[in-house]
Parts: sequence; C-alpha cells; structure tokens
Amino acid sequence: MPVPKGARIDPEQTRLRLLDTADRLFAERAIHAVGVNEIAAAAGASKLSLYRYFPSKSELAARVVDRRSARIHEWLRRETVDAPVGADRVLSIFDLLIDWFARPSYRGCAVVNAVTDVRGDEELGLRSTARAHLESYRELLRDRISDAGVHDEASADRLARQLLLLIEGATTVTVIDGDASSAGADARAAAEVLLDRARSSTR
Repeated sequence: MPVPKGARIDPEQTRLRLLDTADRLFAERAIHAVGVNEIAAAAGASKLSLYRYFPSKSELAARVVDRRSARIHEWLRRETVDAPVGADRVLSIFDLLIDWFARPSYRGCAVVNAVTDVRGDEELGLRSTARAHLESYRELLRDRISDAGVHDEASADRLARQLLLLIEGATTVTVIDGDASSAGADARAAAEVLLDRARSSTR
C-alpha cells in the first residue's frame, strides 16, 4: 500500500516490506520469474526506493535467502533445544523435519530451492549463501553430536556431513515422491545407526 501523502516514510519499514514482498513473490513464482518493478509495486514502493535499499535484484535475492536461512536455523534450534541431551537431541532434528514434511505447505528447502531456481548463477550470489546455510546445519549437527558423546573432532565432523546428506536427501526426495513419511523415517533410521556406531567407537 502506498504511503499516504504527507505521511512520514520509515526507511526500515520500507526495507522490511520490500524484503517480505520479494520473499512472498519469489516463493510463489521463483526468483527468475519476478522483476523489480513487480516487487516495488506490490510493496507499495517506487523502483527508486527499492534500489536505494538494494542496489540490484541480485542483492535483494541474496538478502531474502539470507533471511530464509536464518529463520530455518533459529526454528531448528528453538524447537529441538528441550530434547534430552544425547542421541535424542540429535535425532530430534530429524523428528522436527519429518513433521515439517507432512505440512500441506511443504515445498522443500527454501534455500536450496532458490539456488536451484537460478541454476547456481554466481551473478546472483546465492551459491555462497547456500554454502553458509549448509555450514550452519553442519555446525548445529556437530554441536549435538559432540554433546551425544562423540568427542573426537574428525569423527564428529564426518558424522555431521553424513547426517546432513541424509537430511538434504530426505528433504528433496519427499518433494519429488510426495510421501510425507517414508524418506524422513528412513533418514532418521540411518542417522540413528550412524550415531550409535560413532558413539560405540569412542567408548
């Protein structure tokens, strides 16, 4: 909605409105299919205003995906922090994702979808954002794995990489198969085996 004549423009509110609008349109139609004119109009802002806050569509897309990644990891940590320390806290990540897969709105990982949408175009700068997203996942997993008793750094790193492959694989397979439970349950079962093996080797 355009700002009424004579009203004071709040720069931060305008920036957030542009981000929210871009996020919604990108999710509905894909990044490459939405132009800056449409984003500005839907946000009730001028194209000049959009470029004042985001020098290019590439910058806007990168900030949208950054926010998506931050929201995902805040959600993962918040929703699993109360799980008992140990194997249960590691596996609680898989339990949360399985619940997510079953939601009617599930469309896969928003960060990976964005990179796929632009086909890894480095000009949009999303590949580095996606790498940071995956590293945040590995960091969370490494922390939980260490708390579960796998204290050897190399072993914890290796297991974190393996669990991330299970997570991303289940995330993608669920989108393609349309089965909300099988891939997630299989990934969780495999994660439990790998975790038990890693914990046993350190005893």
